[in-house]
Amino acid sequence: MTVIRSREPADLPACVTTLRAVHERDGYPLNWPADPVAWLTPPGTRRAWVAVDGETVAGHAIVTGEGEVSRLFVSPGRRGAGLAGELIDRARSAHGGELVLEVANDAAAAYYERTGWIFVAAGPAGWTAPDGSPVTLRRYRSS
Repeated sequence: MTVIRSREPADLPACVTTLRAVHERDGYPLNWPADPVAWLTPPGTRRAWVAVDGETVAGHAIVTGEGEVSRLFVSPGRRGAGLAGELIDRARSAHGGELVLEVANDAAAAYYERTGWIFVAAGPAGWTAPDGSPVTLRRYRSS
């Protein structure tokens, strides 16, 4: 049974393991962070959640004080079970208002559009892809 709960410091190693699997399969994050634990808790993080099956982290998300959903990922083996939506619902409940997010991946953009997020704008990221090419971020807001 999968449980979604607040992330605890002890969850971070398992989060990194799941993030590595997501990165190897999907290229998210586009650039593997030098310090994945720090990447999972960027400045401005208000709350963080994990979806867990026992000791295994099946999903992860954070929300910032400004209502931005970030660091959202679901283990490749657990996709299609609604975990991303449940994690977003937790962020929405915690923030109590409209949410925003940015994506660089076409598959992620398609997911958010399919689930009712509203495209706001696209623009250059402040970082590049591993090959040095520019990255375009698509910004969405919750419906």
